[in-house]
Parts: sequence; C-alpha cells; structure tokens
Amino acid sequence: MSSSIRKAINSDALTRLAQAIAVAVSATLAGCSSHVPQTEATHTPNIAARAKQKPIWLSEKPTPQVPQDVWERMRQGFQLQDGLGVNPRIEQQRLWFASNPSFLENAGERGSLYIHYIIERLEERNMPLELALLPVIESAYNPMAYSRADAVGLWQFIPSTGRYYNLRQTRFYDGRRDITASTTAAMDYLTRLHDMFNGDWLLALAAYNAGEGTVSRAIERNEKLGLPTDYWNLPLPAETQAYVPKLLALSQVVLAPEAYGVNLNPIANEPYFQVVEINQRMDLSKVAAVANIDEDELFQLNPAFKQRTTIDGPQHLLVPTSKAQLLTASLSTMRPEELISTRQLKPVFEGADDNEIARLKRAYRVKRGDNLGTIAKANKVDVKDLQRWNKLTGKDLKVGQTLVMQDNTKRSGGRINTVVAASGKSKGKDTGKTQQTQYKVKQGDSLYMVAKRFNVEMQHLKRWNPRVGQALKPGQMLTVSSPR
Repeated sequence: MSSSIRKAINSDALTRLAQAIAVAVSATLAGCSSHVPQTEATHTPNIAARAKQKPIWLSEKPTPQVPQDVWERMRQGFQLQDGLGVNPRIEQQRLWFASNPSFLENAGERGSLYIHYIIERLEERNMPLELALLPVIESAYNPMAYSRADAVGLWQFIPSTGRYYNLRQTRFYDGRRDITASTTAAMDYLTRLHDMFNGDWLLALAAYNAGEGTVSRAIERNEKLGLPTDYWNLPLPAETQAYVPKLLALSQVVLAPEAYGVNLNPIANEPYFQVVEINQRMDLSKVAAVANIDEDELFQLNPAFKQRTTIDGPQHLLVPTSKAQLLTASLSTMRPEELISTRQLKPVFEGADDNEIARLKRAYRVKRGDNLGTIAKANKVDVKDLQRWNKLTGKDLKVGQTLVMQDNTKRSGGRINTVVAASGKSKGKDTGKTQQTQYKVKQGDSLYMVAKRFNVEMQHLKRWNPRVGQALKPGQMLTVSSPR
C-alpha cells in the first residue's frame, strides 16, 4: 500500500476516533446534569443516601435538654436581670441572703411542694420566672403565713384584695391559702399591674407590695417635678424601696447559689401534686389514712380547709402525684360515712378543741403595783414558768404589759397544748397576736422535723428553746410560736 493511501486511512481513523471521544464526553456531561436512571441508582444506594443525609445533618440543631432540677428551669426563665448593673440597694439585700443562707434553704424545702406548679403557670403566661421567688419574700413559702395586716397564704393576700380576685373566705375555707386558686389570683393581679404600668415589671412589683395608688401618686409627683418616673427614682415607702431589690437579689443568689454559700437541694422538675375530684364532704385525716399520705403533707397541700374538712371549698383535693391513683380507686369503693369524722372541728395545726382553747386563752394585763410574785400566785403558776413563757430575763414589769398565763397542767399523753397570747403595744402599734404551742418530743424527732411540722424556721425554734440542744429526748417539751 502506498504511503499516501496509508496517511489517508490513518487520518480518517483519527478523525473517527476524535468524533467518538467527543460523543462520549458529551454523553457523560449530559448524564451529570440529568437524573440518575433507576437501574443505576439501585447499584449505589449508600452513596445516594449519604448525599441526601449530609445537608440534613448539617442543618440540624441539637435539641436542648430538659432540666432535671426545677431550680435550673427557673434560671432559664429569668427576665429581669438585664441592665441592672451595680446597684447598692440590690447588693445590700444580696449580702443579707448570703449572711443568712438558711432562710432560702428552708423556704426552698417548704416550696418544693409548690414551685413546679407555679413555674408552669408562669410559663403559660410568659411571665418572668423570678416571680416564682415572690412567695419566698412574701411568706417564706409557708401557706399558713399570717401578717399583722391580715394578709394570708403563699402570696399574702389581704381580705379585700382576696375577695376581688374571687378568693372566698369563710369559717371553714380561706381561698387565700388555696395553693392553686391563690396562685391564679396572684398572677391575674400581677398581670393587671404590669399592664397598668405600661409593661414595667419593677413598678408592677412595687404596686403589688404598696398598692397601685401609692405607686401612681409617686409617679405623678415626679412628673410634676420633672424627675424620672422609673422604680429606682420614686419616693416610695421604705418597705417598698427594699421589696424589689430583695426579689432581684434573691434571683441572683438562685442564679449562683454556691457563690453565696447557699445549698439549694434539687427539686425534681415534675409535678409534685395532682388534682383529685371529690363529690362529698371529707375529713382530711381520713383521706390521708385511706391513701397512705402523711397527714401533715396533705394539710400542706390543702391549707385552705381551715378545719381539716372539705366544707365551703372546691370539690377537689391536691394529693401527691404518687398517691393520686390509689386515692381515686379507694374513694370509688368507700361509703360516704367512712370519710367523715365524728370529732369536733378544729383549725389546721391546732391540737386543742374549741373548749380547750377557751380554757387556755388566758392573759393578764399588768397593773400598777403588780409584780411577778403576786401575778404568779393569783394565777396559780410558778414565777419561773411565768418568766419562761413571756421571755422575761428579770423581774421588771411595765404597766399595761400583757403576760401569757400558760396552763402547765395539761401536758400528759403527748397532747399539743395551744395558748393564744393577747397582743401588746409597741410604739403605739398593734404587734399582732401570736400562738404558742407546747409540743412533746416523740421518739425519732429532731429539731428539723419539728420545725417542718409546724412550718417555722429552725433558728426560731432554737431561739424559743434556748436550753435545748441539737439532740432531742423523748418527753421533752418544746415551745413553738407562730402568728395567728
């Protein structure tokens, strides 16, 4: 074959090869821009899956963990801490809490029954969770707390405000002590104040303490004088000037309790109690026995029933969640008469019936010329007892002074004797009535258990009983005082 022919054939072959390569490249590029055929996709399932999952994985955000401790849940909902800066009024209150760690610790122990419920209600309304600490300021989380102004319950409603927010008050039931009803009323009131003062929570809190009229007049005064009208610049009563800083300082202590030497025991982030519907009158002691509930605990959850029976109140009870099912099942099988006690009605936490209280309700007002000896002799008591019952270190008395005449003849059988002390006068003001109780120590009792039983601070129990050490002995008598 001639060289010219071979060159022509080679040239022709190269041309066809180039065309084939071009077609193949074009097909490959076209395949990249189109969907993969089903037959090819089935051969590479893992690659396809990875290609689809990768962008999804990159776009996912880690799910925030639900706090196990209700204190942590509370911290996450704080809204009042921004922009506070260095404030000497807050620092002063914070120093007090740091110097008295047992106050918050004990209030937290009492509040462990209620805090989860209150936090859930606040979250439903998107309210600052600092407000869950307001009962610490108001009542130290004691539902039986009672002030000289006749304010009652966790949220310390006075009678008129309580009635305005549908908290009924009768001989048998006081809605101001009702855990759920008073919490709803408090949040309604705080929301109203928040709206009244244009969304300013600090002014709302000040009004909760002093009344909206007091705060409104202070704002009007500053407006007339051309002065700032925020909470920090208003001329408010001394108690109200300390009230808001106290709550803010307390919130800061809860944010970092270890930094202030406070030990906050964890509280499970779950409902402590459950509502159980009832349709008849029931004695709380009977209910406690039926459901194997600690009697004091049931009273703490239902403190609005003043005489331990479900009269005049709502047709439900709050019971520990773990006992709700047992109680519901038991109620369905019991006759109504099995749940009613034949005992004489008596107020919660008082161990004497009405006749005994009347007998013990003795007090003596000091007259000119009186001394401890003549008073003790006239009332058939010992001078030393008279001094102890009235916290007298000497024998000096003042005309008009009121002395408690405590009957010490009824201390047998573990009874709790209640004495009501008439109010005295101090600087022209009524100091209020107090209730003194003599409690006989039982086997296994401790100061902490007794303090918890009567809802008082352990440090106060120690002060009322200075001669009692940490270790109690069965048969010892302890004095317990509380507002009436």
